Amino acid sequence: MMGGLPCLSIGDGPPLIVLLFTPQAATPTGLGRRYLMRTVKPFTEHFTVHVLNRRPGLSPTTTMAELAAHYAGAIETTFTSPVNVLGMSTGGSLALQLAADRPDLVGRLVLGGTACVLGPIGKRAQRAYIERARRGQRPSPALAELVTESTISRTLVKALGWLADGRKDHIDAATMLNAEDGFDLRGRLHDVKAPTLLVQGEKDLVYPLELARQTACGIADVRLVVYPGRGHGGTFTDKRFSADALAFLNGN
Repeated sequence: MMGGLPCLSIGDGPPLIVLLFTPQAATPTGLGRRYLMRTVKPFTEHFTVHVLNRRPGLSPTTTMAELAAHYAGAIETTFTSPVNVLGMSTGGSLALQLAADRPDLVGRLVLGGTACVLGPIGKRAQRAYIERARRGQRPSPALAELVTESTISRTLVKALGWLADGRKDHIDAATMLNAEDGFDLRGRLHDVKAPTLLVQGEKDLVYPLELARQTACGIADVRLVVYPGRGHGGTFTDKRFSADALAFLNGN
């Protein structure tokens, strides 16, 4: 735990806070943990990585600003100087909110596959997820359109998502996505003071490239890197992602 938030710490070196979306408000286990470890492993060779998660049992009306305040409290009580932050997808939205609300806590900021507001396809799919979760249905099939534009592939992704959901309670995940549904930092990007790297896939359906460009235009000290042909998930699995992020975090 870190300041009351679930936390997985691994690696050696200066701190790197990692923010991402997980179905449960807990340190991932099973396949989720394996995916997480594969994602953060390159960073653990240079930093002590702290994967912070939201606290469980949040009010369904929790906002992104309220979530960011929880994370700010954990960081402030644990570290005595600004820390580097890496946020991906929904975790990137949270990282942007944190950097805008508490610029004193963020050293360098790396964002992957995110923007200052959700795109229309992302909003539609996540709202469907929220509605399914609150009705007690398995919600992940609603996210299929975020993965691919192919009808056949979407059918397969829906089936896999349904199986992956199992009998878990997804209300907590719906709360996180509902917070992002109301997230819109377009008018406050100037409050982000940290040097920022934004890595975006050219074909991201969740946060379209145009929104990423708008985000970059609003931040004073920013570098935008676009991966041609990459979709949302492909941004993080691209081998260039960790290399580009590490180079930036190390001041290059």
